Amino acid sequence: MNICRRLLQISGFGIGLVCGRVDAEPVTVRFPEGSVHGYLVLRTLEGKVLASGNLIQTVHGDRLTARLTYRFRDGSIDDETAVFSQKGAFRLITDHRIQKGPAFSTPVEMTIDAAAGQVTVRYAEKDQEKVETSHMDLPDDLSNGILLNIVKNISPKADKTELSYLAATPKPRLIRLTIRPDGEEGFRSAGAVEKANRFVIHADLGGLAGLIAPVIGKEPPDARVWVGVGGVPAYIKSEAPLFLGGALVRTELVSPVWGR
Repeated sequence: MNICRRLLQISGFGIGLVCGRVDAEPVTVRFPEGSVHGYLVLRTLEGKVLASGNLIQTVHGDRLTARLTYRFRDGSIDDETAVFSQKGAFRLITDHRIQKGPAFSTPVEMTIDAAAGQVTVRYAEKDQEKVETSHMDLPDDLSNGILLNIVKNISPKADKTELSYLAATPKPRLIRLTIRPDGEEGFRSAGAVEKANRFVIHADLGGLAGLIAPVIGKEPPDARVWVGVGGVPAYIKSEAPLFLGGALVRTELVSPVWGR
């Protein structure tokens, strides 16, 4: 597989191939997570509805399980289940993500066992399913599946926060995410004026991929996350690509509409 082909492989956060290990400290838990059931909608930036989403988070002793599922109108599925610990800091235990259907240029399934350092990627190449299993020394700050939980715990006064992320290429590669505060923005809730802190997330491809991506127009755009202020942080919305080369799409909380 040539380098341009590998740059086009899907990842869970729209990020491609890099080389080498990335280390940083895991983010301290300021606001512990609990049981949650949230209803979400995935839209284009122009407002077209692409998928309905469900976030279900449950607590089992000192472990939390968070499952985020998007069901697209075209039949595609984006389904991720992360198990993590929040003893002092956020630490990923396992993560399993499936992306399949016409919404994704390459169907992919990745399973991460952080403690065992085992990563399995299932993908299609030339209409054949392939499976790659790798043993890796995974860092404590791995953010797959728990990135939004982590962002809610980042201080808006922090200069920057760096995290590791594992891209779902046939040979999984660690990359670096840099999160920076990007000011405050107002919004309305039931007519009341509220405020949110905005964060920008930049993916550093690094290595040869980092040099080639801008040239072929595949450098991932920066993602953004809005977190409500006022005592306890609240997720408001996010804008991020679902795969490398894909457009930014917006995820927001939704309220129920009664009746038929």
